[in-house]
Amino acid sequence: MPERVTASRAPVRKTYKLYIGGAFPRSESARSYVVDSARGGFLANAAQASRKDARDAVVAARKAFGKWSQATAYNRGQVLYRIAEMLEGRRAEFIDAVVAGEGVSARTARSTVDRAIDRWVWYAGWTDKIAQVFGGTNPVAGPYFDFSVPEPTGVVAVVAPQRSSLLGLVSVVAPVVASGNTTVVVASERRPLPAIALAEVLATSDLPGGVINLLTGITTELAPWLASHMDVNAIDLTGADPKQSTDLERRSADNIKRVLRAPAGGEPSWTGDPGVSRLGAFLETKTVWHPMGI
Repeated sequence: MPERVTASRAPVRKTYKLYIGGAFPRSESARSYVVDSARGGFLANAAQASRKDARDAVVAARKAFGKWSQATAYNRGQVLYRIAEMLEGRRAEFIDAVVAGEGVSARTARSTVDRAIDRWVWYAGWTDKIAQVFGGTNPVAGPYFDFSVPEPTGVVAVVAPQRSSLLGLVSVVAPVVASGNTTVVVASERRPLPAIALAEVLATSDLPGGVINLLTGITTELAPWLASHMDVNAIDLTGADPKQSTDLERRSADNIKRVLRAPAGGEPSWTGDPGVSRLGAFLETKTVWHPMGI
């Protein structure tokens, strides 16, 4: 039986940290901001990441890229499936977080969390099929073999959806890492708690530190620094402020980043078939020629 909380007890007001390189550091700026529920009540304090935090996250993602991109597709699939298992084990906690943050009913939140778990499983199953779908043998008029092989782009910055704080987040992050990239994610600014809870799941799963790095804070402050960072190879602007998107694309052009633009018409519904478009969004194609008979 749960222990009864007496009225004399002081409330424990949580202050959450960032998730960088598999650890939970405080923001170097020592800043935090208040996260309110959908009804306006206090939920927690979240770390407000700074430019240096973003740089540290990129360094961690770059350091993790070599090992993660060289891992076998089978191994990456196992790791993503393990995340789904861990998320399933904390399902009730995530349902509460979605209800509080998004203001939806418990029934809707249960459906959202279940879809988020299923999405990890979906992308876990795709890791060893990416090469067949996005690569192949090319017909050539000569005594050669010609192969197209998909490879991960590198470090991908992701501006996570603002409204769908869990399902939307998983829908944009899972395909990035399933294809061998590493990522720095800016969580939903006003609804960051599911992302923070997901970071705790990632830290206790088999995912190597640095593959996914989660920042909380002001999106319009963090996104420009990631867009202009010369060691970020691609950026997903799904959750970016529409008024800022053009500027972010312009900043991304300086080192020829691959850019996935924000969806026209605003944030989409994440409940449908995810398809494979996001798996291919952050892949490069390497073509190899090999002479026959040698």
